[in-house]
Amino acid sequence: MHAQSPIIRRKSRQIHVGKIAVGGGAPISVQSMTNTDTLDVAATVAQIRQLEAAGADIVRVSVPTMEAAETFGRIKREVEVPLVADIHFDYKIALRVAELGVDCLRINPGNIGKEERVRAVVSAARDNGIPIRIGVNAGSLEKELQRKYGEPTPEALVESAMRHIDHLDRLDFQEYKVSVKASDVFMAVAAYRQLATLIEQPLHLGITEAGGLRSGTVKSSIGLGMLLMDGIGDTIRVSLAADPVEEIKVGFDMLKSLRLRAKGINFIACPSCSRQNFDVIGTMNALEERLDDIMTPLDVSVIGCVVNGPGEAKEVDVGLTGGSPANLVYIDGKPASKLSNDNLVDDLERLIRERVRLKEQAEQDVLARSQ
Repeated sequence: MHAQSPIIRRKSRQIHVGKIAVGGGAPISVQSMTNTDTLDVAATVAQIRQLEAAGADIVRVSVPTMEAAETFGRIKREVEVPLVADIHFDYKIALRVAELGVDCLRINPGNIGKEERVRAVVSAARDNGIPIRIGVNAGSLEKELQRKYGEPTPEALVESAMRHIDHLDRLDFQEYKVSVKASDVFMAVAAYRQLATLIEQPLHLGITEAGGLRSGTVKSSIGLGMLLMDGIGDTIRVSLAADPVEEIKVGFDMLKSLRLRAKGINFIACPSCSRQNFDVIGTMNALEERLDDIMTPLDVSVIGCVVNGPGEAKEVDVGLTGGSPANLVYIDGKPASKLSNDNLVDDLERLIRERVRLKEQAEQDVLARSQ
């Protein structure tokens, strides 16, 4: 199941957000944004750590005031994951968080104000090795573009982005990434496709304000999936009106399904029917919850009967096929043992964790031999 993805990714310039490479063939990074009050250091740090534990590569934090900038500095000292500061209008906030060690500035040069203010922000970014993210949103287009186009369109999003990019180009600053987000899937996809042909910088993908957990996941999966299949996208955020941790989970599930990232367990499970020899849905729900902490890539199939079960089990690391009087477990595609329905979840969890342990040990052994 870990075969190479057939997707040919768009070539892009590489930048670094802290320790995370973005673009230039680097793994597509997954990020989210805190929704706590930035002034509440304890709550914000706790949420950032939850996101990091879920696998977040980058976390964005809103910094709307100078007081929040000072608080951001305290937050930054307490976490390991790279942080992006989300800033609008007040260029002095950008200058301050640059001094405090921010890993990336999310700004729109056009709303920072006069040219000298943009120049000051770019100089701070250059001097501190900080990239900039230009973030264009269909809901906050410049009034001039709203009058020109009458309504948000892909062309309006791209024109807005190119205006902001022009600010950075005039200052010979190339360490940036760009997003052109819309809540409409067709608009966002068309805008990203256009922009991908115009610049070499990395693209940050997102369907903004996508909706709640279920509807937002569906909308984001369609929109981002179309772009990722085109090879477009170097870092992604799934914008959900839900726990930010869910954004990370959905993002990685998207990338796993396209074989663009391998992290955690990739479950193959049947929807269940009257042929099932155990409670497939209950087993899957329990396994996903219990094994949520595992980051090592592993393919696991959970199939309720012998129609498709053996075939799927032969292609994965650990496979469970329903059978009577006992279910059959496959390890590395070969029949290994049988499990009764009594304590099925406990026994299967134990087998999976042991398989993870052995895989991690083998990887460590290879690494040790190469040093």
